[in-house]
Amino acid sequence: MTRALIFPGQGSQAVGMGKALAEAHPAARDVFAEVDAALSQNLSRIMFEGPAEELTLTANAQPALMAASLAVLRVLEAERGLDLSRDIASVAGHSLGEYSALAAAGTFSVADAAKLLRIRGEAMQRAVAPGEGAMAALIGAELEAAREIAAEAAEEAAGGGVCDVANDNGAGQVVLSGHKAAVERAVSIAQARGIKRAVLLNVSAPFHCSLMGPAADAMREALGAVRIAAPIIPVYANVRAAPVTDPEAIRAALVEQVTGTVRWRECVAAMAGAGVDTFYELGSGKVLTGLVKRIAPGAAASPVGTPDDVAALPTL
Repeated sequence: MTRALIFPGQGSQAVGMGKALAEAHPAARDVFAEVDAALSQNLSRIMFEGPAEELTLTANAQPALMAASLAVLRVLEAERGLDLSRDIASVAGHSLGEYSALAAAGTFSVADAAKLLRIRGEAMQRAVAPGEGAMAALIGAELEAAREIAAEAAEEAAGGGVCDVANDNGAGQVVLSGHKAAVERAVSIAQARGIKRAVLLNVSAPFHCSLMGPAADAMREALGAVRIAAPIIPVYANVRAAPVTDPEAIRAALVEQVTGTVRWRECVAAMAGAGVDTFYELGSGKVLTGLVKRIAPGAAASPVGTPDDVAALPTL
């Protein structure tokens, strides 16, 4: 087997995530304690106990998801003998999950990743006033069709506006982001063109579009103050859909990612094309596992987030 680790993004959070792992494994508890200390906040309590409304806040959800993912990784290293450089060919993460992937590969410390994601979450939330932005999922739309719909919607929306492709998730799932009027117009156009399903998403801000420019500026400053090491294994960048290993290229890709498209379909296809045939999704949920199975049908994919998942994992 040639294995890759993948790390989930926002939307995969759930109250209780990481709790069983922390109760069963000291290595997981250590990660949660490190994140809590870095943020001067008992984030792990919110993860384990809620309330859901507090966990879902972008500034909490982003570092929380990273913490859940890295806790699984540390348990695999401590309990199952995982050696990243020996056993894993590459890593990638969806949106904020790219920070998890980079921390896994030694580019950031867990504490620095938590601090950066707190800054990122707050900056993304501040970038657009509440109610001005929106996101929509087009199910059954391929990338080029989605781009055409987005361009037409931006042009036709009252007063113009931004409507960008935020995520190319694969399996005919593309997410649009931008001004609310433009995104609503895109949903109408998609429905008129017979797209299988076009729905507005319940999100707090229009992520991964040009309206996130102020957040990109904030991340440029924050990333400029953090030491970035070369990863010990290749990390596939969302905006490049290719591995990045140079620290300055990583810094640039993370800034671009704030306003750029998450090219998840291409990332998975590129890893599969490089020989990866087994994907493990570390952390909360199994959204990426489902996408991988559709993007690379010949590959195996499974989530690893609980003590039972850790115990059931084949010998590495």
